[in-house]
Amino acid sequence: MKDTLGRGINYLRISVTDLCNLRCKYCMPEHGICKKDHDSILRIEEIEEIVKAAAKLGMNKVRLTGGEPLVRKGIVDLVSRIGRIAAIKDFSMTTNGILLEKFAQDLKAAGLHRVNISLDTLNAEKYKQITRGGNLQNVLAGIEAAKNVGLLPLKINTVLMGGFNDDEIADFVKLTLHDEIEVRFIELMPVGEASRWAQNHFVANEAVLQKFPDLVPEITNDKSSPAKYFKLPQAKGRVGLINPVSNHFCGACNRLRITADGKIKPCLHANAEIDIRRLLVAGNTLADILTHAILQKPAGHKLNDPEFVPIERNMYQIGG
Repeated sequence: MKDTLGRGINYLRISVTDLCNLRCKYCMPEHGICKKDHDSILRIEEIEEIVKAAAKLGMNKVRLTGGEPLVRKGIVDLVSRIGRIAAIKDFSMTTNGILLEKFAQDLKAAGLHRVNISLDTLNAEKYKQITRGGNLQNVLAGIEAAKNVGLLPLKINTVLMGGFNDDEIADFVKLTLHDEIEVRFIELMPVGEASRWAQNHFVANEAVLQKFPDLVPEITNDKSSPAKYFKLPQAKGRVGLINPVSNHFCGACNRLRITADGKIKPCLHANAEIDIRRLLVAGNTLADILTHAILQKPAGHKLNDPEFVPIERNMYQIGG
């Protein structure tokens, strides 16, 4: 289905929980969050029905996010239910990787195609610092498990932060030399907790190209991809640059986001939300609700507007 600007909307990102087993400084408060009661978040059956309705509207790409999706009770069952929906051709999950070694085999067997792993440093002490206690070795073990069971292509998402990991750009780029890994550098976005971090830690992704002038641009036909891809000569993997701030990709945006508590966000950087449960009670169908959301997508965000005010929700509440 197309929105009012002619953009084909085929991608649904669903947060299955706002809980996380890490406390990353740019994402979550140090004290954690108040746990929502069971009835406040979408049930597994509700998520399944939403995906089925989305598929009938032409959506064929689904990503499960959080919080950390692997802390959600019944996550493998949910993956299995979505994995059986024939119209979904690209089914993935974004995870911090802490629990991935435990779940990788079951996720693959249940029908998950691939994973994106959020990893902002390859230094164990810095990882513990930025995550407020996380163990880097757990993530590295999860990466190996994902490769071994075939959750591929494996993508590593790295939020670039000045004064924290901008000195590790070379280490991340070199990961692509010998493995079919995509390392994607993501600009720090002013969302919730990150809006304060972004003021002092923002680094434009241009820094990656400055450090690696040998990176060769790759031509891709996927205009909806937020990443611009590059490759080192003879490298097996590739490097992606996602520039939502310095060079946004709103003109090709193809997605809707659904929060764990059942709100549709037509745009990540706007406060506008559509309450699925409330509209269902009012007699609307899921198809009606999703269609309405698609037609409400704005032309673009206003991150670079001098009057821009960061949205109220944190990233863990929306879905990474």
